[in-house]
Order: sequence, then structure tokens, then C-alpha cells
Amino acid sequence: MERKYRISARQNQHLTLKPTFAGSGVLALIPILSLFCTFIIPTAFADDSMINCDAHNSVCSQTIDGLTVSLEITPRPVKAMQDLVFKVSLSGNSPGQSPHSPLRSPYIDLGMPAMKMGPNRVELQESGAGTYEGRGVIVRCKSGRRTWFANVTIPGTGELQFIFDVIY
Repeated sequence: MERKYRISARQNQHLTLKPTFAGSGVLALIPILSLFCTFIIPTAFADDSMINCDAHNSVCSQTIDGLTVSLEITPRPVKAMQDLVFKVSLSGNSPGQSPHSPLRSPYIDLGMPAMKMGPNRVELQESGAGTYEGRGVIVRCKSGRRTWFANVTIPGTGELQFIFDVIY
């Protein structure tokens, strides 16, 4: 980077070299950029307040239309880059029990909050009454962020988002 200097001299004083900025307007942008980073960009980053599932220690449950949906990820603790078993249990109202919406297996889409990820779907197969299981892998993010979500979709009913941390 080339620096430009301004020479100033005063009577009976030493010469001083002071750096000048050809684009001193850039300095004026710093407060604006910091406001942008403080108020706009944080939505692009997950924080601990978003986490609604302690997947390392327990089964997580949420309710939609009177249906309780429970998500269990094993083995625990939940680690990236290893085979994981995703188990979804449904209790309460049966999902999709209308003549226009036949019952289909739920599925899970894995991703990171506010970060565009490639598709990472866990197909679930019925393993018992109201219980579905599938295998998947949570990849390691280059950014170092460890907050992930599992969007559990119950066809004919809706979807729920479980947000949790993984270990790298």
C-alpha cells in the first residue's frame, strides 16, 4: 500500500511527516458500517438465544395443531461429521388424516440459521407406531459456527424447527 505524506514545517520546529488519506471519506464510513454490522447483519448470525433444543442431553419436543413432535438425535453428544440417527416421535392428533392428504412419513431438512446451505435431507422411515427414524450427517462449517437446525416437516400438518449446537 502506497502512503502519501504531507510535510509541514513551522518556524523553529522540526519537520514532521503526517500520513494523509486520499480517500479520507472512508473514515467517515466507519460509523455507518459499524451501525450496519450492529443492527442489520446480526440476523445473519445465530446466537445462543435462538437455541430451543438441547440435543446433547435430551429429547426435544414441540407442538403443532395438537400434535406433539419429539426429536431425538443419537449418539450423544451430537457431533459433526459422524453418522447420526434422527428419531421423530408423534403423539396426539394424527397428522394428515384428511381424505385429501394421505399420511406420509415426516422428513427432516438440516441447515444453519441464516446461512444458505446445500440440501441435506434426512428421509425418515416408520419404525413403530408414530415413530420414524433416519440417518444423516451434520457437516462441519468452515466458518466455525456450530448452531444448526432440524426442520421437521409433517406432511399435511406443517413443520417445526429445532435449533441446537453441535460439537466439532
